Amino acid sequence: MTELLMGNEAIALGAIKAGVRVVSGYPGTPSTEVLETIARRNPGNIYVEWSVNEKAGLEVAAGAAYTGVRSLVTMKQVGLNVASDPLMSLNYIGIKGGMVVFVADDPGPISSQTEQDTRHFGKFAKIPVFDPSSPEEAYEMIGEAFEYSEKYGTPVLFRATTRVCHACVSIEVSEVPEPKPVEGFIKDNKWVIFPRLSYQNKIKIEAREGLLSEDFSGYQRNELIGTGRIGIACGGISYAYVAEALEGHEDIFTVMKIATPFPFPERLAARFIHQVDQIIAFEELDSVIEDALIYICGKNKLTIDILGKRTSTVPNAGELSSMIIAEILDKTFGFQLSVPYSQYPDRPLTMVRPPVLCAGCPHRASFYAVKQAMKGGKAVFCGDIGCYTLGNAAPLDMVDTCLCMGAGITIAQGLWHAEKDSVNFAFVGDSTFFASGITGVINAVYNQTDMILIVLDNATTAMTGHQPHPGIGKTMMGEISQKIGIRAILEAIGLSYIKELDPLDLKKSIETVREAALLGGVRAIIYKSPCVAIMKNEKHKSVNKDKCIGCKKCMKELGCPAISFHAGKAEIERGLCNGCGLCNQVCPTACITDADSTEVAK
Repeated sequence: MTELLMGNEAIALGAIKAGVRVVSGYPGTPSTEVLETIARRNPGNIYVEWSVNEKAGLEVAAGAAYTGVRSLVTMKQVGLNVASDPLMSLNYIGIKGGMVVFVADDPGPISSQTEQDTRHFGKFAKIPVFDPSSPEEAYEMIGEAFEYSEKYGTPVLFRATTRVCHACVSIEVSEVPEPKPVEGFIKDNKWVIFPRLSYQNKIKIEAREGLLSEDFSGYQRNELIGTGRIGIACGGISYAYVAEALEGHEDIFTVMKIATPFPFPERLAARFIHQVDQIIAFEELDSVIEDALIYICGKNKLTIDILGKRTSTVPNAGELSSMIIAEILDKTFGFQLSVPYSQYPDRPLTMVRPPVLCAGCPHRASFYAVKQAMKGGKAVFCGDIGCYTLGNAAPLDMVDTCLCMGAGITIAQGLWHAEKDSVNFAFVGDSTFFASGITGVINAVYNQTDMILIVLDNATTAMTGHQPHPGIGKTMMGEISQKIGIRAILEAIGLSYIKELDPLDLKKSIETVREAALLGGVRAIIYKSPCVAIMKNEKHKSVNKDKCIGCKKCMKELGCPAISFHAGKAEIERGLCNGCGLCNQVCPTACITDADSTEVAK
């Protein structure tokens, strides 16, 4: 049956077709839809979970692979940092059932802190890497990744980038085969990592690298295309861009398409080098293919010009495109493959719209309350990863630091130990608190730190699409589970000052922060208010134009996208307003009230 599928959906259905039985992961754009699709299309024999973080997810998948079943764990590129500890050791232990670690890289970056390239992790961890160039290829390739995983007894990385993950194409979807029987977990000392075992297995891993390189040189998805004297080396989505850029001029080039960047298919690459006069490499994100070619040339004493990121011929940051590649080829080799985008007549201009907190977002109220309470005092506001990172934008200006998930809590501690005349706040969301925040709070209590923890509990994992987490009381598959309370955890850790309140009660929120600021030790304020995207308020606000004095305080201090200014008066866009009422609590004349039904109808 032919279906129109997003790349992540294609990967998910490919994994189901391959017989995956256990799927775990942590949400992160652009990876999230893989696990969600498996949950939605589950034939009934697949266990699926949103794990508390990527490390937990990878270890769950590893345990399943020890029994012989096929497992999959999903995450984005920065999530692999969290999962790297078990991943680095797992290759020394090995697996029995095929295990694929799906990691989505984010060139741009569009929604991430970094542009890190997961292909490096393959070389670092000494495990194979698969890099699909399209959703269609990804659908088939993930099954092949499981096969290679089982053949060599190793987890494998399946690295896709944003444009593969989120492109939509029509794919012929196969029927799901009957599940194969598995042996189950067999007790053996090989599952217990010891230094001597690691030493012995390291020797096997090094030997395996050469076998995989030779195997990958014959892998059908690594191929040489064309007979031209100019060589183009590429892989992943860059191959799709190259194919589009060369359309009508293919005879000039030989394209080496790399689907398995590690171990690099050296024999295939050597053929490519001998076939062409010069080479240019196009790839996202780093110069992995380019460096491999330079290494092969050095190893075999070959002399050829290799252009790419190392020669500044290709941009070393951001996404590529067929247009960028065509322009680089035009400039480098004197071709006329394309008309530069800048020369297109009447090209449409798009307005740059910076990301902002949603209208009615309770995080806006939380930030504003803390800001008002600490006005005139010395305070540092440590942020974290989530929707609330947007609190750094004007007019709130309430995120002074943001490093990675959970780091706001520990950054605040380091600031206090170095500079004790400041009140240090750490903001963290409810999902992030469970994923990577608890350890930092324990560290603060144990080391007697003076800080205020602000938990922004909006009852969801909002930024990545409203996935459940341990505080919701519902699993990925919709089962009701034990609801884990943030307050209970903080009490168990040893906090004595814990306040829970609604941030939309601005007066009480400000008073509570002022009270906490006068105390010592680790204090916690839990602001509880549901995300407006999952709890729509049917009431809307409107401005009494007779009472509005045009001071713009509601706009200048809150930055709510529902509020604008027209003809000297504030206006509220009913289609955006969620009726939170924060604006009226800020307004000096209280001119903002509930819109009646007749007004809303208009």
